[in-house]
Amino acid sequence: MSSRRTRTCKNRDDELDGLVSKLQALLPASSSSCNKTRVPASKILQETCNYIKSLRTEGDNLGERLSQLLDSMENTGVDVNILRDLLQQ
Repeated sequence: MSSRRTRTCKNRDDELDGLVSKLQALLPASSSSCNKTRVPASKILQETCNYIKSLRTEGDNLGERLSQLLDSMENTGVDVNILRDLLQQ
């Protein structure tokens, strides 16, 4: 019974290691330490959270900039509805 429990823990640990490795591979090279070096899972998870936050901020900034551009185009008489339809596709 003990060996079965050990195998189950080993399988779970292997699965977690695999998932953490996949997360590390998704991080930009500048954010992650060397992908070939063993990095603690906690550090990879923290880097992943930071990266997601930066992507959210970047998306918000782009949305704000797009909104400003659309507002300025409305003032120049450009058909903004056509642009909005294209952007939503």
